[in-house]
Parts: sequence; structure tokens; C-alpha cells
Amino acid sequence: MKKTKLKITIAGAALVAAVATGTALAANGSSTGTGSTSGSTSGSERTPTEHAEQKTRSVIKADGPNVFPHSLDFDARSNTFFAGSLKHGTVSAVRPDGKVRTFIDDPELVSAQAVLVDRERDRILVSNVDYGTADRSRKDAPFRVAGVGSYDLKSGKQDWCVDLTALTLDGKQHLISDVTVAPDGTAYAVDELTPTVFRIDRTGHASVFLRNDLLKGTLDIPDLLNGVGMSAVEWVEGNQLIIAMADGSLVRVPVKHPEKAQEVKLSAPLGSPTAGMRLLKDGSIAAVSSGLLTGKPAPIQRVEPRDGWKKATVKVTDTVEDPVTSDVTAGPDGTTYALSGGLADLFAGKPHDGFSLTPVKTD
Repeated sequence: MKKTKLKITIAGAALVAAVATGTALAANGSSTGTGSTSGSTSGSERTPTEHAEQKTRSVIKADGPNVFPHSLDFDARSNTFFAGSLKHGTVSAVRPDGKVRTFIDDPELVSAQAVLVDRERDRILVSNVDYGTADRSRKDAPFRVAGVGSYDLKSGKQDWCVDLTALTLDGKQHLISDVTVAPDGTAYAVDELTPTVFRIDRTGHASVFLRNDLLKGTLDIPDLLNGVGMSAVEWVEGNQLIIAMADGSLVRVPVKHPEKAQEVKLSAPLGSPTAGMRLLKDGSIAAVSSGLLTGKPAPIQRVEPRDGWKKATVKVTDTVEDPVTSDVTAGPDGTTYALSGGLADLFAGKPHDGFSLTPVKTD
């Protein structure tokens, strides 16, 4: 498969990199123990009452100053959102009323990007990255941190934190943009800067699951990064991984035969850069793409699979006014929220008084 190489010639290249990275541990957020962080399976099939609640819900203004989250997930049992901080390397618990408190503060986390609530195993998975802008960053060596940590859902204490760069030893830049979990508890993490998917078992033992040029990035960011690729991932029915590429394409990977990975034939491409995904109850996916490149509102798109995810129909279901919107997750009562984390201020070196979650339609 050949992809057209995209060249971006706009100011604020670091911000584009952050938005393109998705979120998304395939953030993209599962509250059922399967799916990515923003890919919660808590429901697109809503009752009329839930539809009404979706329409009347207002934006949640979170009061966490300088948290700068890229991704988040929702735990229905505790009615709490969990958001990672690119600035502090922490994970915050966010109530629907906007109150924020630090829940995970692990010195091993440089920047907490993808956040996945795995309720089946009472844990939170967090991807560890380094844009060079965090409190714990190596300012002279960005994108040299790549890992995933597991934390107790009740206490926030670390179960394990694995360094994925130890598996590659390639000297390349890495960025673990998203993570998803299969029903057996195996986690799959995608690297946005190399065409590598990692597999991590429930005890934290990691291995390289797949290297494939089909997953090689085609999005170039002048003066910062070249070849930005995988931005989000979801485990879906049929024991498959659906991987979103920053350029708006999707790749299907059969878990038992990863060598048979192939591009999903879409009725229309997703917006680029694709940032985060959420797995819906009926097996479709809701995706958010940053509008940063166009300056227009960020589109929310619904991806409905056909023929076992060999094909899919794509349609826009909503937009978020803030172009710099980087993730989409479940919310209370079957709702869906999109995250705008104030990333423009982070990469401009400015303070920020909080972040916002906007209710969006997914059908």
C-alpha cells in the first residue's frame, strides 16, 4: 500500500505532534476492561431518556490548573473520569462537577499520555512518553521514553511499569500513543514513531507483537518529527486490533495472524490528524480528529464496520468548537465526551487554568 506523504507547513509544530499522537491508550477509554482508553464500550445504543440526557448535558469545566491532559477514560462504577497529565506525569481523577484531584503520582512517569480504565482487572493502564516539555523531561533528549504502567484502580499504587525501549534498543525516537486491552487481559500498545505494536501480559512482561511497514507513519512535522504514524488502537470483536493512523486511515490486525494486517477500506478517510477513538456498544467506533491543521472545529466521526472490519462506513456525527481536541471517551449514562486539554498553551509555555469535556453525539 502506498500513502501520500503529508507535509505540514504551519507554526507550532510541537503542538501538531501532540495532537497527532492521539491518545489516545486506546484513551481512547474502556470502562469495561476491553478496548482503548478513549474506546470505552459503555454504549452507543442509548434509550430515549439517555438521548435526551446527551442533548441537555453541558460542558464540564475541569479545575485542574496546568494538568494539560491529552487523553482520558471514564469509570462508570465510581462515576469518575481519569485524565493523564503531559506536564506533570500524573493521572487525575475528575468528577462530573469538574473537581480534580491527583490520583496517580509515580516518579517513573514522565508524561502520562494514554489512560485506560480496565475494570475487569481493577487497574488503570497509562502510557509513559516524553515530549521534552514535562516537569520530569529530559529537555535535551525528547521522545526517548516509551513505556506502559499498571496502577490499582482503588489506590493508584503501581503494579508494574515496563520500559518498552529496552525491547528495541534501536536508538530511535518513540512515543506510545495508545493502549488497548483484550478480554484475556493482554494489553497492546502502539508506537507512533516506529511501525511497532507491543504486547504486554497481565504481569507486565512485554514483547514485540508486530513490526510492519503498513504501520509506518507518513505525517511529517517540520522541525520536530517525521513519519508520525499510529495514533490510537482498539481491540474489537473477532479478536482484532483496529489501529488509527494519523493520516486518517485505519489498519486491521488479526491478533492470531498479525502478519495478515491490512488497511480497512473506508467510505471516506477520517480527519487528519486522527487523535483518539472510543469503541461503542454496537461495535462501531467513534473517532475524534484535531482541527488544528484547518483551524476548524474538531470533527467527531462514527466508523461502522462491514465484512468483519475489512470495510467500514464513515460519517461525521458532531464537531467540537475547540480545534485542539485530542480524545473521546464514555461518560455518565451512556454519554460521550470529547477532551480539549489546553495543549496550545502547554507548547507555547503558557499556564492554563483547567480543561474541558464537551458532550458529543456519536450517531
